[in-house]
Amino acid sequence: MNTGRSSSVLTDAELRLPRTPGVIRRFWARHPLLADILIALICFLLTTGPLTFVGFGAPSGNADEPVPSPVWWIVLAVLILAACVLMVWRRRWPVLVVVASYAVSVAYLFSLSPGGGILLLVASYALAVYRSARAAWIGLGCGIGIYTLIAVMMWLWGPLHLLDSVNGVAGELTTALIGTLIGVNIGGRKRYVEAIIARSRQLLVERDQQGQIAAASERARIAREMHDIVSHSLTVVVALSEGAAATDDRERARDASTAAAATARGALAEMRAMLGVLRDGDADAPLAPSAPITPQDTIAAAQTAGYPATLTIKGSAATSPAASPAVEFAIGRIVQEGVTNAMRHARAARTISVRIAYEPERVTIDIENDGVVGPANTSGFGIRGLQERAAHAGGTLSSAPSGEGRWLLHAELRNDESETEERHE
Repeated sequence: MNTGRSSSVLTDAELRLPRTPGVIRRFWARHPLLADILIALICFLLTTGPLTFVGFGAPSGNADEPVPSPVWWIVLAVLILAACVLMVWRRRWPVLVVVASYAVSVAYLFSLSPGGGILLLVASYALAVYRSARAAWIGLGCGIGIYTLIAVMMWLWGPLHLLDSVNGVAGELTTALIGTLIGVNIGGRKRYVEAIIARSRQLLVERDQQGQIAAASERARIAREMHDIVSHSLTVVVALSEGAAATDDRERARDASTAAAATARGALAEMRAMLGVLRDGDADAPLAPSAPITPQDTIAAAQTAGYPATLTIKGSAATSPAASPAVEFAIGRIVQEGVTNAMRHARAARTISVRIAYEPERVTIDIENDGVVGPANTSGFGIRGLQERAAHAGGTLSSAPSGEGRWLLHAELRNDESETEERHE
């Protein structure tokens, strides 16, 4: 697993997105600046066409009709050039481009020749695509409203004929409305696709994170199982081997050796069953964790090794609800590890007492032994693994000295099958 993948920037190739259809569309997608410059040049040529024809054409036959001065045409040309230059940055500043386009339309209106529609179409489209549909409709309403108000005022004051005013407002409204409608459609689809891609990237990150969490949890589980199997089995084997070497009775030595061999074979079988899950292609490997030995088996193994271990169980299925499989699994491992620790660290123990109490809402486990010598050590992997195991079963576990030379391991597990199953889902 690539653990660093979730922290890296995911590319479109990792999402396996389809290619943009069409050679031309792929070319423009790879060269957005070139496309913007070309659109700005087209807008400049189409917008200055009416300016050239009206500004430098033949004078009107009506001598009383006012004619704008040549200076005004120069101002209008500069305004058109500025608006077309801003068109190159229409993706970044769509609102400014719309304002400049309406300014060109109003300037043409003051020139008594309503026009400039192509700029307004592209600007309205850009505002809808690169800002939002709401901004596009607001821009359309405000821009056409101001343009209409100026056209009506110019008609009332006389410089502009009624027909020219109506044609100017209708033309600009139609052009801006077409650009807005197309932009809203394209922009909505663009934002929808971007949201899908963003969600896909998020799902990829979450998938990798969940994989890392699952791998870490599985590593911790395997470490706990390996520790419990190896630690308990080796402790029993060592105790039996030392006992066999220390006795002069050949029958007792043979029994101890036989018990040590049986314990080792059992440990090998458990390890083989657990590690088979990790081997690819092993269809016969069990997916569920192997059941641990019962508390009775643990006590019997300790007694066989020569330790004074006893087991007391209070309550049963007849007096309290049966514990869930997860709780029973935790009980077996806790008793196994607790007795193993007592055998390892209290070699001179005279009592190893295991008490299990089944109650309606919880299961209590107490493992107490004497014969502790030297400073206490609670930083081992075994106790940490038992605390994690108890937490998974909805309980708590503590391990601490309980008096002079005595040690107590106390665990409380929730005896609620429904809640325990929810914790493991």
